[in-house]
Amino acid sequence: HSAGLPLSSGWTPLKMNFFSALFPSRSDKPGTDSNNMKAITTSGWGLKPQLVIENRPSPAPGPDDVLVRVHAASVNPKDWKLNLTASILATPLLRQRIRPLFGDDLAGDVIGVGANVKDFKVGDKVYGMDMRLRTASLAEEAVIHQNCIAPMPNNLSYKEAAAMPLAALTALQGLRLGNTQEGTNVLLIGASGGVGTYAVQIAKALGARVTAVCSGRNTELVKELGADKTIDYTVDDFRESAGPFDVVFDIASYDTPRSCSKLMGDQGIFISTFGHAPGLVSTALPLNRRVKNVTVKSRRKDLETLKSMAESGLLRSIIDSEFPLEKSQAAYERIRTGRAQGKIVIIVRQETA
Repeated sequence: HSAGLPLSSGWTPLKMNFFSALFPSRSDKPGTDSNNMKAITTSGWGLKPQLVIENRPSPAPGPDDVLVRVHAASVNPKDWKLNLTASILATPLLRQRIRPLFGDDLAGDVIGVGANVKDFKVGDKVYGMDMRLRTASLAEEAVIHQNCIAPMPNNLSYKEAAAMPLAALTALQGLRLGNTQEGTNVLLIGASGGVGTYAVQIAKALGARVTAVCSGRNTELVKELGADKTIDYTVDDFRESAGPFDVVFDIASYDTPRSCSKLMGDQGIFISTFGHAPGLVSTALPLNRRVKNVTVKSRRKDLETLKSMAESGLLRSIIDSEFPLEKSQAAYERIRTGRAQGKIVIIVRQETA
């Protein structure tokens, strides 16, 4: 799964100037202030920097921001495709001057608000993600725009809520691109990963008939999540044996509209997360209205929709594994295998009963 480039649609209040997002303001620069926190950054030169914990100044919220004490975060494929690549391009000297780049999703408690924030107060439990370069949620504290968070689902733990934002928003927004509704016949390619496990549940909540493509070891999971039919791609070539579908949602992003042409009905729509080269090349400049790509956007209204689904018992997080903050390197190594079943979560603060 890919969330797209965060600065792809011009300047808005949610998308600050690239350089102001990358470089800290005076109040965020390292100094003698004792108000520090632990945050994940990188160490060493070369193409394989290691993720390490460093003491960094606690961030200060802007007028439209909320400061969150992070309890849990999660890992997405984009973290190593984009975030780690950006860190590789920065020298160790430059890394001392830039904000930590790691982590988009978070769940935690509000501990500070900007002057323009009216809908949140200190003590609120929130979840979300902010695409102003990065949320930098692999840290004890993070600043996030007020429009990019929502109250946490009241039936989820911090780690279950932290797993949701980027992956579940991608699933929801992708299915909406296909106008998924009651009776829509949907094929989900890559149904057992982070985005896929949410997509199965959300498609069913919208009333769709769901066929899920995954490996045999994940068949029971996706059936449990609500899939009407499953196809084991290690046994059957779904491109030849399935269809027609109203929506083909290529979450894995290894296929193209051409490779899936036999799967699509006369008015079928092909949707890609364009996270890998085939999907990226074939959908980056779609000339066909039936070919679309999903670039995830953090919207409070959509987070509230997911909250409602979760509280209604229609949506839950499947957690593949969890790691403490200091083991973030191991979490990244796990996500790079492409074998995670659901989401990988990083525990920043242990929850208390």
